[in-house]
Amino acid sequence: KQPIHEEPVYVEGSKDGIQVEVSLQYNEGYTNNIYSFTNNIHTYEGGTHEVGFKTALTRVINDYGRKNSILKDADSNLTGEDVREGLTAIVSIKHPNPQFEGQTKTKLGNSEARTITESVFSEAFEKFLLENPNVARKIVEKGTMAARARVAAKKARELTRRKSALEVSSLPGK
Repeated sequence: KQPIHEEPVYVEGSKDGIQVEVSLQYNEGYTNNIYSFTNNIHTYEGGTHEVGFKTALTRVINDYGRKNSILKDADSNLTGEDVREGLTAIVSIKHPNPQFEGQTKTKLGNSEARTITESVFSEAFEKFLLENPNVARKIVEKGTMAARARVAAKKARELTRRKSALEVSSLPGK
């Protein structure tokens, strides 16, 4: 897939002994790939650090879109799925005492990992968007296109269901 912006976004930071690294890039596709790691262990079921990343990503993109009039007052906020369409991201944290859920260690359970990942990423990503307005506009517009497609698909689904309900209720001719 063709990338929307040339250079991947890379942010890093640490707080309370937890180091956070995130790299992301948007492409013209429709699927998202998020790979998360804790202490270099692939947490392919995600976990609290991935939840923190997703929350921050959605909030920062919505805030930027509103402040810069890309999202109008009448528009509803973009959903998490809207802002993640076409996204490839790697979320990696170094945690001194990781608590994994289950035997397979594929999902991180530390609650502080969510809040720290969220705050470190949102602060750095906000700064990136402000310093790169062209890339920021492309990212927000990609999300708005996904939102329009989601709304159109919902309307088409409802219309189809309404039509089929009307066809079923008619009495058969004799």
